Amino acid sequence: MDASPGQGAPGRIPPTIWVLVCAAFVIAVGYGLVAPVLPAFARSFDVSIAAATMVVSAFAVMRLAFAPATAPLLRRLGERPVYLAGLLIVAASMLACAFAQSYWQLLVLRALGGVGSVMFTVSAMSLVIRISPPAIRGRVSGVYSSSFVLGGIVGPLIGGALAGLGYRAPFVVYAAALVVATIVVAVALRHTEAVGDAADERSGPGVREALADGAYRAVLVTSVVYGWLFAMRITLVPLFFTDVLDQSVSMAGFALAAYAAGDVAVMIPAGRASDRLGRRPFLISGMVVLAASTAVLGMSDSVVVAFIATAIAGAGTGLVAPVIQATVADVLYGGRGGTALSTYQMAQDSGTIAGPVIAGVIADRFGFGPAFWLTAALSAVVALIWVVTRETRGRTPLPTPPAQPDL
Repeated sequence: MDASPGQGAPGRIPPTIWVLVCAAFVIAVGYGLVAPVLPAFARSFDVSIAAATMVVSAFAVMRLAFAPATAPLLRRLGERPVYLAGLLIVAASMLACAFAQSYWQLLVLRALGGVGSVMFTVSAMSLVIRISPPAIRGRVSGVYSSSFVLGGIVGPLIGGALAGLGYRAPFVVYAAALVVATIVVAVALRHTEAVGDAADERSGPGVREALADGAYRAVLVTSVVYGWLFAMRITLVPLFFTDVLDQSVSMAGFALAAYAAGDVAVMIPAGRASDRLGRRPFLISGMVVLAASTAVLGMSDSVVVAFIATAIAGAGTGLVAPVIQATVADVLYGGRGGTALSTYQMAQDSGTIAGPVIAGVIADRFGFGPAFWLTAALSAVVALIWVVTRETRGRTPLPTPPAQPDL
């Protein structure tokens, strides 16, 4: 059978994926610009650590609230329009954040960007799942995920430098980067709706069907903890370097870059290897590495040790991120993103919401150490869950129902 337009030859990464990879890099660079300064920008309005972390959580709250609407949007409009609209919504939100005059304005404007964020995230994930050849899902996930991480390396470095121009400049640059990404996707994927076959018009598995599979349940728990870990990286880690280790905002940006460097060094090889060796070994070992490195970070009073622990934690993320995405594709492979796919994204956003709030309160009352130790314990629990969960590589995916409304 000949490959359809946008799918490429068997065994090769489809051209559509490469377009999404390039766009994801641009998005991640912009996100990395604001990550080092966002908590400090919030703190500049004389609020607590917990209040500063709420800026990140509010963004995730809106992603969580709007996620159920993405499945019907994708079926009705297709991935490309939803992706483009999402990018433009986030761009407008970031530009408005640059002109925020109070903590509450920053909180609301940042939160509104969550609507657009979940739109382009789920639409891109839907395309990646249904276009990726089954034999190279791990490799595709590794390449796609690495684009975010490479952007995460470049972005904080630029963002740290821009911090000298004030907290607002990175938001303007981020908005511009998102507009560039929108133009790239609009032009390069103008024929994307032709990609795939008749099965592409069906809805993917629903939540009820997916929950019957233990692997899907393990994926949901992993995504909650992964969201928690991600939020910790962009909230408490920068504050740990500035408030505890008495470093500058620029140094906090370098710490995020060290995390990203450890991540990208492992991500592509792990994704590729999981296509041969299975998903479970990498999910288990990655969570163990994250647990150990996060616990060490909580006990550190040295900048050097903290940097090393942060980089090792990045390597742990590199073992987990591409493999969990490949596992989602193993379990949910089918038509356009159904409610099981949006629920997976909601689970991650739930962790992103809960992590900064709970850990932020703990850091305020008991210090950063206990907040990091709780995160380490959650990572260890996930590792244990995968010890008793089935392997998904090469297994039959969940059945995909005919097109019908998701209720």
